[in-house]
Amino acid sequence: MTARQPAIEIYDTTLRDGSQQVGLDLTVEDKLRVAAALDSLGVDVVEGGWPGSNPKDAEFFARAGELPWRNASLAAFGATRRPNRGADGDPDLAVLLAANTPIVTLVGKAWTLHVDEALRTTREENLAMVADSTAFFVREGRRVVFDAEHFFDGYAADAGYALAVLTAAAQAGADTLALCDTNGGTLPDDVVRVVRDVAGRFGVRIGVHCHNDSACAVANSLIAVGSGATHVQGAANGYGERCGNADLFAVIAGLELKRDYELLPAGRLAALASTAREIAELANLPFEPRQPYVGSSAFATKAGLHASAIARRPDAYSHVDPAAVGNQAHVLVSELAGRSNVLVKAAEMGLDLSADPKLATAVLDEIKAAEHRGYAFEAADASFELLVRKVAGHRPAFFELEGYRVVIEREGAADRSEAIVRLLLGEQRVVAVGEGVGPVHALDQALRKALADLYPELTDIHLVDYKVRILDGRAVARSGGDPQTPGGTSAVTRVMLTSADHQGEWTTVGVSDDIVTASWEALADGVSYGLLRAGAEALVPAGA
Repeated sequence: MTARQPAIEIYDTTLRDGSQQVGLDLTVEDKLRVAAALDSLGVDVVEGGWPGSNPKDAEFFARAGELPWRNASLAAFGATRRPNRGADGDPDLAVLLAANTPIVTLVGKAWTLHVDEALRTTREENLAMVADSTAFFVREGRRVVFDAEHFFDGYAADAGYALAVLTAAAQAGADTLALCDTNGGTLPDDVVRVVRDVAGRFGVRIGVHCHNDSACAVANSLIAVGSGATHVQGAANGYGERCGNADLFAVIAGLELKRDYELLPAGRLAALASTAREIAELANLPFEPRQPYVGSSAFATKAGLHASAIARRPDAYSHVDPAAVGNQAHVLVSELAGRSNVLVKAAEMGLDLSADPKLATAVLDEIKAAEHRGYAFEAADASFELLVRKVAGHRPAFFELEGYRVVIEREGAADRSEAIVRLLLGEQRVVAVGEGVGPVHALDQALRKALADLYPELTDIHLVDYKVRILDGRAVARSGGDPQTPGGTSAVTRVMLTSADHQGEWTTVGVSDDIVTASWEALADGVSYGLLRAGAEALVPAGA
């Protein structure tokens, strides 16, 4: 058995540096939930924020004791003392101390340009600020992590001074020196050179804090560990200002699976994907499907040639086992698909088509014809399953549409939408009216009212996302209803609608040259699929 590598400390800065991302705004409750998720995952340190910077962070630290911390230690972040005053009388250090965290992370200037132009103090005074502030917290019994801001730029400009800053922190008692690539412009070969130089000079832990402005944050973090760093800072999902921080989840997965480091408690690596999604939900940000290791597309295959091989050897086209990080392989179905794609994808959904080659071919032909019309099943698994069931004669009928009407009225400065939906529920004809913000919302409300008495499962189903795309190049020429006759144009519209219940999400697709028609198709399929997965009893059972 391969021996495990030396311990690497994983330091998460989502709640401070990560929250500086544009569009990311966490409430105190959100911050507490994110901290709990990171602690449950098993990171070593959670940086909670800067307690003296705003009331939100102050409240977070006041309530952080409510969490049942099991794996992580909490760190408070702040700057060194102000120039030309004592550490004991500095109000910012006092607030930082009052946060009462076991770890204090101090940021100090390591680039002469910033000392001269930003701090506007002497270089000797900056060294004193670093030493005094570090010693202040060490005397108070706190562990000090020193973040050397702009270290790589500072090292390039004046290596002697940048190293002197680290020396001041280390001699004052800092137990970790984090080399920050604050501008995010350092490339991996320079990281190797600098980290190797620094790691050989100090008897304390050396770490890195990398930004992604040159698209190297994860690579720089990984290669820094290979060069002697034993402390890595980053943020969940790579959140952060500008281009973000190092994606801590990719760093963890890379080091555990490819370099045999043991970073998380036993068994917790498999929670990586679910933690990434949970934090994205708390941040109210779209989860990037192409995110390495944890994204929904991270182990997705589209072409039929690969799908055939995957059916025989799943490990042939994945760089790691998806299950190791809590993810799974996906075979996507599109116009590039072959029979193998259809068989594998159907099998994922519990539909065995292998015994009927003619049925698999019929499904494939239907998919290719539909995608030629503008449908996209690779991102709409629910619509794919409904299509397979329809072709196979196994799609249950929960309701039948007789017709609908949508009216949009302008009232003052606001629009008001009203939808009337007429459904056939067996022998019963139901008419329902819904109002909403826009026609799709109104249709959704009317459909729910029409089905509510028969399908109580609807209360757990709700809309999550709605996307519209005009398919350029697919405009249909019309004249007298004949699409082959030149005339006016009507662009084909594709609607992708994501629904959810307490178990997860699903996406359906609708296509038409009318946006409301396309929206209704996606909406009706979304409700039908939700009722199917909820086990609702259909009016016309599958196969009947």
